[in-house]
Amino acid sequence: MSQALTIVVPTYRREGVLLETLKRLFALNPSASEIIVVDQTEQHSDEVSCALDSWQVLGWMRWLRLKHPSIPGAMNRGLLEASHPIVLFLDDDIIPHSGLVEAHASALEKTDAALVAGRVIQPWQADLDFRGESDFHFASIRPAWIPDFMGCNFSARRDIMLRVGGFDERFVRVAYNFEAEFAHRLRRAGYRIYYEPTASIHHVRVGSGGTRAFGDHLRGHRPNHAVGAYYFILRTWSGWRSLGRLLARPLRSVATRHHLRQPWWIPATLIAEATGMVWALVLAAQGPRYLSSGTCITDRASNA
Repeated sequence: MSQALTIVVPTYRREGVLLETLKRLFALNPSASEIIVVDQTEQHSDEVSCALDSWQVLGWMRWLRLKHPSIPGAMNRGLLEASHPIVLFLDDDIIPHSGLVEAHASALEKTDAALVAGRVIQPWQADLDFRGESDFHFASIRPAWIPDFMGCNFSARRDIMLRVGGFDERFVRVAYNFEAEFAHRLRRAGYRIYYEPTASIHHVRVGSGGTRAFGDHLRGHRPNHAVGAYYFILRTWSGWRSLGRLLARPLRSVATRHHLRQPWWIPATLIAEATGMVWALVLAAQGPRYLSSGTCITDRASNA
C-alpha cells in the first residue's frame, strides 16, 4: 500500500544516472504516492527526454522544468507542488533501500519530529562496519536527535516547512550550507530533527552534474562554494562572533592537506574566498528569499 508521501527529486545536468535513480524509486515497496522531478537541466539527450516524458504520461511521476538552476529554488518548487503532508527529498544519484518510504513515514509518526534525516552511505563507506562506533555521522547505524541534516535524503512535514518559509533562495550556485540555515530556523521555531538509520540510501556521487557542475572548490578561483559559507555566517551569527567567523574562514580554507601539498592553489582559493565574502555581503543586505506567506502557497496537503 502506498504511503501518503511525495518524493521530490531535484536534478541538474544528469542523464543516465537520473533514469536509474527513478527506476529504483518506482520499484520501492511500499511506494510513494507521488514522485516529482524538478529538472533544471537546459537540454537532455533524446533518450532521457523520451523516458521522462513517457513516465509522466504513464502517471509514474511529474516532470517539472525550471529555467534557472537553484538547489533551494528547485526544492521549494517541489515543496509547493507536493500533494501530500510528508515530503521526502532525494538526490538524483542514489540507490535507495527498498523500505525507504516506510522508514521515513514511520519515523515521523513515532517521533513526532518535524524532519527526519535518513542514512547516507557514501561510496568510500560502502564496506565499512559501523557497529562499534559511538560518534554520530550520517552513515551511523544508531538513531539520534540531531541539530542538522543532509539534503540528499530527508523527509519533513510539509505544513511545518511552509510555516518556517521553506529554503532560502539567496543560497546560490552550490548553495553550501543551505540545509544548515534551514535547520537553524527550524530549531529556533521550536521543532526537532531526528536521524533514522533504517531510512537508508547509497549515494552514487557521480563526478559530473549537480553541484559538481560548478567545479571543485579546492581547484579554482570562482566563489561558487565560498559564497554560501559566508552567507550562512551572516544569516545565523551576529556581532563580534560573526566578524570573527568571517575573518577566520579564509585562513581555514587554505589550512588543508591539499594546499599543504600543492601551495600554488592558495592564491586561487583566497581569491575565491574574497569574492565569495563580497557576494555574500550583497546577498545578506538584500535579505533572505523565503517562500512567501501569501497567496502563492496553497495547502495541497489538506486535501490529500
